[in-house]
Amino acid sequence: MARTKLEKKEIIKKVEDIVNSAESVVFVNFHGLKVGDTMKVRRQLRSEDVEFFVAKKTLARKALESENLGKKIESNLPELRGELGLAYSKDLTAPAREIYGFQKKFKDSISILGGIFESKYMTKEEMLVIALIPKQKTLQAMFVNVINSPIQGFVMVLSEIGKKKV
Repeated sequence: MARTKLEKKEIIKKVEDIVNSAESVVFVNFHGLKVGDTMKVRRQLRSEDVEFFVAKKTLARKALESENLGKKIESNLPELRGELGLAYSKDLTAPAREIYGFQKKFKDSISILGGIFESKYMTKEEMLVIALIPKQKTLQAMFVNVINSPIQGFVMVLSEIGKKKV
């Protein structure tokens, strides 16, 4: 079904708003993803505070090259192939991490094409590196473990010294 000029302008405005308000945007190709799987993906993304918006590539490209875009985005826009979806969030790493999880689950149906991270266009490979960064809670737990490790070793040594003296 063809879109009217008004609908196209609304889509362009929505993409501009997404890019202006989100900390991170991931360009997603979801070609071949079944409707039921799409609903699962959207539901899981929403539970992680990641939104998903589908737009035609030509309209998305117009919005990303628009002068109305509030942010100045460095580098070159990556090539957008297949059906285009935008996963975005206020969290820097959540969109890439969540889409990467689905990319592993739905091998040929969903893939990362690139994205916008800290006001810079990123390639597919760069977004995959960002996707491998663990959640903040996990990073905090790892940090606590690193700090706790020497203390735990010291306590073990003191325990052994206490056992020898008895």
